[in-house]
Amino acid sequence: MLSTIDQHLCFMNVTTYLTNRYLSLIAPVLLIGGQFLTGCVQTKQLVYFQGAPNPLDAQVVAARYVPKIQPGDVLSVQVSSLNPEASSFFNPYAALAVADRGNTQLMATNATPLPAQNGYLVDNAGQIELPVLGKVNVADQTASEVKDHLRGLLKKYLKEPTVNIRNLNFRISVMGEVMRPSLFTIPNEQITLLEALSLSGDVTIYGRRENVLVIREENGKRTFARVDLTRRDLFASPYYYLHPNDVVYVEPGKARAATADRTNQLLPIVLSALSFVAIIASRF
Repeated sequence: MLSTIDQHLCFMNVTTYLTNRYLSLIAPVLLIGGQFLTGCVQTKQLVYFQGAPNPLDAQVVAARYVPKIQPGDVLSVQVSSLNPEASSFFNPYAALAVADRGNTQLMATNATPLPAQNGYLVDNAGQIELPVLGKVNVADQTASEVKDHLRGLLKKYLKEPTVNIRNLNFRISVMGEVMRPSLFTIPNEQITLLEALSLSGDVTIYGRRENVLVIREENGKRTFARVDLTRRDLFASPYYYLHPNDVVYVEPGKARAATADRTNQLLPIVLSALSFVAIIASRF
């Protein structure tokens, strides 16, 4: 009859054999599964700006997009002159702007995705209402054109006035297979498709770079355009420079769906293996 020590050693040998045997059976499954999960996307599908193999390939740079003011925009209008006290009558939002800058850190933790903007809302008639000047038409004009127009009107009240205009709600959305989908406010009113994707942390390996969707609403019409990031001619696309309220959507590829399916299939196996190992380990 076996002693207690011999029984314990025998049990250890049996459990060690079973553990090694079980791991040897599931190891190939995990290895093959891992290869499936990582090997579904070809390198060619991930490379940007593919084209001629020439070491130097020059292109004509497209003219930069200059946005025009539309109804629904919120404008910041800052007026200054040689007489700061007189200029203050035309800057009712100046104090609020300073307060907003002081609360930037608080807003970063407690703000809503679309915080209220302190500025002049362009109404449906394409006008804003300014102190003293009254209603001024600004629709379908660039910020530079409105600036020149306001400067001319202010010369009646101020000496050597200067005007600074910014669109406070120039926003674009990036969705789909990117690292950080989000809504972005663009302070300088200039952004390209590539810059927007960079802000989002780039396209994941599962995103379809050859079929990026840009949704645009202008002049009462919504357009859906496809852009191929793997080709160099994307720089000539009218959708390379994004417009206010554009939506960029990166579609998931077949590898994403396949990965999700294989993950669901392999997960029970992996959990069973870990549970078995945990049970064996708990006995010692």
